Amino acid sequence: MAGAGRKGQGARRLIVHLGVQKTGSTSIQRHLRRNADALAGHLVVRTPEEGSAMRPLGRAAVGYSLAPSGDAARTLKLAFREVLDTLPDDDVPVLISHENLAGAMPGNGGEVRLYPALPQIAALLASEAHDFTTDFVIYTRKHKTWRPSVWAQAVRTDGYTRSLVEFEAETADLPGWGDLIRRLSAQVGVTRFRLEDEDDFLRPGRQLLRHAGLEDALIDRLSPLDGPANGRLNGGATEFLRRLNSLALNPHAHGRIVDLVAHAEHLFAADVPSQGTS
Repeated sequence: MAGAGRKGQGARRLIVHLGVQKTGSTSIQRHLRRNADALAGHLVVRTPEEGSAMRPLGRAAVGYSLAPSGDAARTLKLAFREVLDTLPDDDVPVLISHENLAGAMPGNGGEVRLYPALPQIAALLASEAHDFTTDFVIYTRKHKTWRPSVWAQAVRTDGYTRSLVEFEAETADLPGWGDLIRRLSAQVGVTRFRLEDEDDFLRPGRQLLRHAGLEDALIDRLSPLDGPANGRLNGGATEFLRRLNSLALNPHAHGRIVDLVAHAEHLFAADVPSQGTS
């Protein structure tokens, strides 16, 4: 691997985009994949594509955050090493992007805090990437719009059963993003970008790409997305899934139903208030 044995100023640059969930990560990753040819030679990109080593890495980070242990830490580092081992043997800077590197979001597996394990996750990744010059990036979004989006995602992907009102009560004591940035900064170097500062949502991730060293002229030539990625389901579809989560279904069957609802959300009323748990 290029960069092996070189550290510090001369080492190969590695940018790790930690997410977090519901701050535009999926759109950024789609944009990166769409423009892979244009970015070649400027940036080596790794995103959580089906069948890639990035998928186990995301699962390992979430697993560690829900149950930190020595074994979970070793699993996480091994998963990251497998991603690093896929990199081409050259000096082109590397961008790794996976929102689940932040760990479990509120609503997943009973988590109600603001990414308590993320500083430790970042430190473990940094220790494994000791042959690189590594820096970490995090996007944030105003809590007023972020928390309802996280709730809807938890309903859709994590089996969350409670209403938005209950979720907001559970997470009422979440600190601001400054708290997470301070905890992260105590472990690793981190750069924060605000989703609200992105100026073109069909060309997402401009702040991240600039940070990775790309010039605006190149970023402007990148092909735009056709539309937003991983958008929130409408109210009726989300409420249907929330009630579905209370049923004792086979996980495979449950997943199939979730996929069907996501592909046919137009069949559900768009404006259905979420009721209490049923």
